[in-house]
Amino acid sequence: MTLAQSHQYLSPEEYLEAEKSSPIKHEYIQGQIYAMAGASDAHVTITTNLVALLRNHIRGTGCRLYVVDMKARIETLDIFYYPDLMVTCDPRDTDFEYFKRYPSLIIEVLSPATEAFDRGDKFIDYQELETLQEYVLVSQNRQRVDCFRRNNQGRWELYIYRGNQQLELTSVNFNCLLTDVYEDVNFPSR
Repeated sequence: MTLAQSHQYLSPEEYLEAEKSSPIKHEYIQGQIYAMAGASDAHVTITTNLVALLRNHIRGTGCRLYVVDMKARIETLDIFYYPDLMVTCDPRDTDFEYFKRYPSLIIEVLSPATEAFDRGDKFIDYQELETLQEYVLVSQNRQRVDCFRRNNQGRWELYIYRGNQQLELTSVNFNCLLTDVYEDVNFPSR
């Protein structure tokens, strides 16, 4: 994520209007916009695999899956992010055309340029979403998924999935083999 050319403050309404016609996507953090970078082959392949697996699973449940182009709004912090995948099962989200406020699951596919931010400040920001039950970070360099799951006391617990393990996403009652998530992904040689 890089700061856009203009450093002037934009209101959320100005941002949303400008984003409708922008040729590139921007995330919004408290009045400043940040351009989004392109994605690698592995990033796109993992995202596509997850879309195929999750879309079929949630069909008919009342939940909706959004990919790449839908924003998550964290109203308490005045932030809009573009998660790689987001699932909302909250009917209130049908009221919003260009963003969602009540996701239960957010998945980010990690890239070298954004991994520290995704694991740090972005995760802290996402914790403001009261409906969020799971925050999932998917490595594109090896078969590893870190799933942060909110427990009954509101604390976040880490579940790490590696190799040929079964990935479990309790927020949408879903599981699959990790090898399905990484199908057709070519890992970099070490």
